[in-house]
Amino acid sequence: MAIATTNPATGQVEQTFAEHTDAEIEAALVRAVEAFADYRTRSVEDRAALVQAAAQIMDDDNERLARLAVVEMGKPLAQARAEVSKCATALRYYAEHAPAMLRDEPVTTEAESFKRYLPVGPVLAVMPWNFPFWQVVRFLAPAFMAGNVALLKHASNVPQCALALEQVFAQAGFPSGVMQTLLIGSAKVEKLLADPRVAAATLTGSEGAGAAVGANAGGQIKKTVLELGGSDPFLVMASADLSKAVATAVKARLQNNGQSCIAAKRFIVHESVYADFKAAFVEAFARQRVGDPLQEETDIGPIATEQGRADLVEQVGRAVEAGAEVLTGCEVLPGEGYFFSPGIIEIAAEQQSAEVFSEEMFGPVAMLFKTANLDEAIELANATTFGLGSVIFTRDRAEAERAASELEAGATFVNSMVASDPRLPFGGVKRSGYGRELSVEGMREFMNLKTVSMTDL
Repeated sequence: MAIATTNPATGQVEQTFAEHTDAEIEAALVRAVEAFADYRTRSVEDRAALVQAAAQIMDDDNERLARLAVVEMGKPLAQARAEVSKCATALRYYAEHAPAMLRDEPVTTEAESFKRYLPVGPVLAVMPWNFPFWQVVRFLAPAFMAGNVALLKHASNVPQCALALEQVFAQAGFPSGVMQTLLIGSAKVEKLLADPRVAAATLTGSEGAGAAVGANAGGQIKKTVLELGGSDPFLVMASADLSKAVATAVKARLQNNGQSCIAAKRFIVHESVYADFKAAFVEAFARQRVGDPLQEETDIGPIATEQGRADLVEQVGRAVEAGAEVLTGCEVLPGEGYFFSPGIIEIAAEQQSAEVFSEEMFGPVAMLFKTANLDEAIELANATTFGLGSVIFTRDRAEAERAASELEAGATFVNSMVASDPRLPFGGVKRSGYGRELSVEGMREFMNLKTVSMTDL
């Protein structure tokens, strides 16, 4: 895939970039090693000041950065602004809380014993296009506070966002080599993983990409964190606040043009409220305004790539062949760009076992299921290879507790949509990946938990 900005609202290539040569990659690795040797010795207070400065730059430059994201991957402008703001919030969170997270932890033994957390070195970050700033910053913020340095291989369709992030940290005063963007294709990742100067890797992306990075890094005995796809269930039980459930369901499915790994994708609704939920859900989808993502009134922008839209069309076609009924939308819209009308497909009980209904549809398509009880709802929710996020709407505490324990996912949100938060660990189970980002757990993924025991001092 060429490294280029292709505006998904027009289908036009706006700018292309030369891929970094092997010599340029080698120079970046040298810089990363040299930078780590110095940066790891800096006090946590010094690192915090740099991270705070980066947060302020992202706030000050919000509009320009947001528009870059819109042009490169098509999300509505208001959502792009919110993404940049969220990055600044995460940077400040780690600047403020990392000192406590990094403090030695005493352990009572016969000696003077404690646990110390130390940085591991240069980390390769392979990142996706759908949240071109947030996906990167949620790794960088804890990594930089921990004393690590980063090599960013961003998705090939968001090169300007990748370079803009590098510029943000340079402008904030980070030493040269602490944050470097590599403009390379996926074919060069394996060689980077094999390089002994790369200490670890993190990837957010497809199941296939995660499997490849995990296998290659495993062969080098290197730590990885993988955040992969999802087919998140959204359960609505009989006691739910239906109006809130519908409003949340619409946002949970259509945010970011439906292109989010933690978007709710399978809506599993109790039969007693099914008809009312269905009617309101269809009406809300039909009201969505699809159009130019730079216009303030737009609710849904284009699919990020032409191939992404083609994949969605193919999946909807297979769903219909398997017995699903299209209730609204699910159509390629005429004209330039990669627009697709947000849609809902209803799956009859006898068709629910078809494989297509447990897949991830990466776009604004919701799958609607009717269920008789919580047992059936949990069984259906878990009938997928994925396990990233999950939602249940209920006012019954016992139902909420069962969902929290029995839904096979890295997170369960009760009466709200799944969202990443710097204060909470984030990640999945099953084929949605392993390891955690964010919170203290995310910071410690790329740190050496060192046991220290001292006597006779």
